[in-house]
Amino acid sequence: MPHHISTRAVHVVNDPPPPGSRPLSVPLVQSSAFAFDSADALAEAMAGPDGPYAYSRRGNPTVRALEQTLAGLEGGAGALAFASGMGAVSGVLLGLLRTGDRVLAQRCLYGGTYAVLADLSARYGIEVTYVDPEPADVEAAATAAGERPALLLLETIANPTGQVPDLPALLAVARRLGIISVVDNSLASPVLCRPLELGADVVVHSTTKYLAGHSDVLGGAAVFADDGLRRRIWPRTVELGACADPFAAWLTLRGIQTLPLRMRETCASAAVLAERFAAHPSVAAVHYPWLPGRPSYDTARKVLSGGGGGLLSVELAGGREAGRAFIEGVRIARLALSLGGVESLVAHPASTSHRELDAGALAAAGIAPGLVRLSVGIEDVDDLWGDFADALG
Repeated sequence: MPHHISTRAVHVVNDPPPPGSRPLSVPLVQSSAFAFDSADALAEAMAGPDGPYAYSRRGNPTVRALEQTLAGLEGGAGALAFASGMGAVSGVLLGLLRTGDRVLAQRCLYGGTYAVLADLSARYGIEVTYVDPEPADVEAAATAAGERPALLLLETIANPTGQVPDLPALLAVARRLGIISVVDNSLASPVLCRPLELGADVVVHSTTKYLAGHSDVLGGAAVFADDGLRRRIWPRTVELGACADPFAAWLTLRGIQTLPLRMRETCASAAVLAERFAAHPSVAAVHYPWLPGRPSYDTARKVLSGGGGGLLSVELAGGREAGRAFIEGVRIARLALSLGGVESLVAHPASTSHRELDAGALAAAGIAPGLVRLSVGIEDVDDLWGDFADALG
């Protein structure tokens, strides 16, 4: 006898696809929970990150497809996807650090990372030492009196100054001293740099940026050189609840398929714009990794493969008010936070992404009051320059 229509409406058909064919795109499994035939099998699924799926906070097929894809792109043993880039940073730091640990951090970092480190210091007594990303400085700070640092935190391309540290040398120091190294690779993406191949232990990403690439996703990820570190961090991910949403993971996978093409275009345009800004009389300085004459130019050419990235910053001769006039005067580029999308964006870091820093910290990080950050999209480069030149005028 057929079940009542109320029962039949709830239990829609959900059969696996027939053998012999499979979808070209990764299926979106938008399910919060998964059914089992055995109580023992359900209990076993709760034990770790790689078993059957029980609950999407602990694992999901679409999310795992993203994790495996990112591990392959970065050359890692495994990955964990998060709900945001800051979720990835927070999850990794909380999973690795204990009360009283020391952290060595690159002096110029993303503002949100500064905020997390300040909070960890205030809440848990974690000592944070900011250093210039030079091997000698890092080694001197690491071997100074006191506890040996537990962690070294770096960015492949510093946000927003564009500084590129000598990752091979710095990561060699960390490995020799037994310090876990974490590198934020969001601004380079695996297309331009793969820090795990240079000796890093963990790579973090805001997948919101270049990986997804269309300003419609919020996500993050951590990729691990050693699977033991991934398993050490995974319980913290589950406890924090900072897990990736399946639809966000699906959108990120779609974006990754065009990542090399978009990176090639944005790098080429950013390099042209950097040279044109450098020649403009209203511009006091240009910060772009592959611009000749930059302090880290030689290092950037060694560390980054195929381009200097899509982010450049300019210091305007008129200071903060000139910066305000510029970002409010653009028409093709948009005044907005974030970066790495197909459209060009402008922002004023001192009052937005790095607003947590006081004047002294901003100066130490190399962020001048008139510094404007540009995320170069894939529009026609001459159209972009016309827009920027008008705003400078």
